[in-house]
Amino acid sequence: QVQLVESGGGLVQAGGSLRLSCAASGLTFSNYAMGWFRQAPGKEREFVAAISWGGSRTYYTDSVKGRFTISRDNAKNTVSLRMNSLKPEDTAVYYCAARYYSGSWYSVNEYDYWGQGTQVTVSS
Repeated sequence: QVQLVESGGGLVQAGGSLRLSCAASGLTFSNYAMGWFRQAPGKEREFVAAISWGGSRTYYTDSVKGRFTISRDNAKNTVSLRMNSLKPEDTAVYYCAARYYSGSWYSVNEYDYWGQGTQVTVSS
C-alpha cells in the first residue's frame, strides 16, 4: 500500500532552520505531484508548498515565500522541505501529501495520500 513517512521535525529557536523529508513507497512517485501542509492546534490544515511531477514548478503560500524551499528526488522517491528563518507561527504538525491528478495545488481535498505528520516547534 501507499506510505508517506515524514521525518526531520523537532524543536528549534526562532530564526533557525529545519529540513523535513518525506519518503514515499507503494506508488510510482514520478506520477504524483507532492505537497506539504501544516496544522496548528485548533486550526485547519493549510497549504504550505507543492511541487509538480517533474519538479519544474513549485508553489508556496505567501507566508513562507523566500524562507521555505520544496524539492524532490524522483530517483529516491523523496520530497523535502527546507525551512529557514523559522518563526513561532510556523509551529505546527507538518504533513506530506501526494496527488495524481491535476487540480488546485492548494486544496487539502485534491490530495490522495497523506503521511502521519511530523511536529515542528519554533520557540521565541
